[in-house]
Amino acid sequence: MKRSIEGKVYNTETATEICDISRGHSGDFEHVNAELYVTKKGAFFIAGWGGASTRFAKSTSDGNGRVGSDGIIPLSEREALEYCEEHAWDKVEEFFEVEEA
Repeated sequence: MKRSIEGKVYNTETATEICDISRGHSGDFEHVNAELYVTKKGAFFIAGWGGASTRFAKSTSDGNGRVGSDGIIPLSEREALEYCEEHAWDKVEEFFEVEEA
């Protein structure tokens, strides 16, 4: 998947996948298939698909509802770290600078 967002190109083919998550069942409003990526320049993003109750949802053409959709969502480094800590804690030290408590 490749998208241009605010003048920057996010491309799953050239970025490095950090982790993936799949939750829910196909057809559910909360079903998600998504991957966390980092670009060669260090920008983080999530790419994937989700149901009508997920961050990937889009408004219907009449504006009266939401439907599942796919997309790319840029993340700050902090947001990406939190996502990685939640879904792939074993990858945190590989992709983020963290210090020992």
